Amino acid sequence: MKVLVTGGSGFIGTNLIESLLSNNCKILNIDNSAPKKKEHESFWEKIDMINYEDFVEAILRFKPDYIVHLAARTDLDGHSLKDYAVNIIGIENLMKNIHKFSNLRKIIITSSMLVCRAGYYPKNQFDYTPTTFYGESKVETERIVWANKPDCDWAIIRPTSIWGPWFGVPYRNFFDMVLSRRYFHVGNKGCTKTYGYIGNAVYQIEQILFNDTFDEGKKIFYIGDEPPANIEEWADEIAVESGYNIKRIPYGFMKLAACFGDSLKLLGIKFPMTSFRLKNMTTNNIIDLSETYKIAPYPPYSRQEGIKETLEWLSNL
Repeated sequence: MKVLVTGGSGFIGTNLIESLLSNNCKILNIDNSAPKKKEHESFWEKIDMINYEDFVEAILRFKPDYIVHLAARTDLDGHSLKDYAVNIIGIENLMKNIHKFSNLRKIIITSSMLVCRAGYYPKNQFDYTPTTFYGESKVETERIVWANKPDCDWAIIRPTSIWGPWFGVPYRNFFDMVLSRRYFHVGNKGCTKTYGYIGNAVYQIEQILFNDTFDEGKKIFYIGDEPPANIEEWADEIAVESGYNIKRIPYGFMKLAACFGDSLKLLGIKFPMTSFRLKNMTTNNIIDLSETYKIAPYPPYSRQEGIKETLEWLSNL
């Protein structure tokens, strides 16, 4: 099978490609950045999805059976929707030419759980409440897909808080803080969220990719693990593997640290704590994964197994 992955040099893409290769798939990775793994360079093409002609020509030449669209700017540092133009123009270039890819059996388009604010439960597939420009760009991504529905099968995935080998911010920072003993429990405000280990995320993506999802009333699949995890329990599990116990400090102290971090951010100085991060650490965000678990009911990793694999990966850097 030929599988085209856009953004295959990123965190999820690196892990997905590694799994697809183990299943003898032929891969093309279209990405503006080089792969994280040197072994993946042989099937990488440096193409910016905004470059319409190069992008479409590469897909036509490869003739994919399947497409997984992961490419996007995913940080939260943008100051306007224009800063995320690649997310919108790239999906426009893909979807408006989708009818040209005659071999295509299925396409997965990656959105984000941030099309809705933390703690909000969307009423349907078109209920959006973004609070960031990145989230707004992913709302536009989904709208473009619905306006240009392909003839083949398709699905939209919304990754939750995914972590594991090859990850970056914010959860690489979380692990680094715990491992360096700079992480503290915040008063009694530990939150519960839907997280997802990357090994399980890849399994879910592949199950969605290679199984039918023709029902237009069920096109959205959140990617993550059941049950949701309390951040304090998760941090404690990481710390135990490192041989220490995490201390607890008052919420008021962390609030002051967050305000200090906000001030430094205005000066262009990075600080590990800001009001945004503190709110994220203390706000519950539990996602309904029932539709995903219907099609991918047997995630292969426990959280403890994911932690051990992640710590091993970090130790080998």
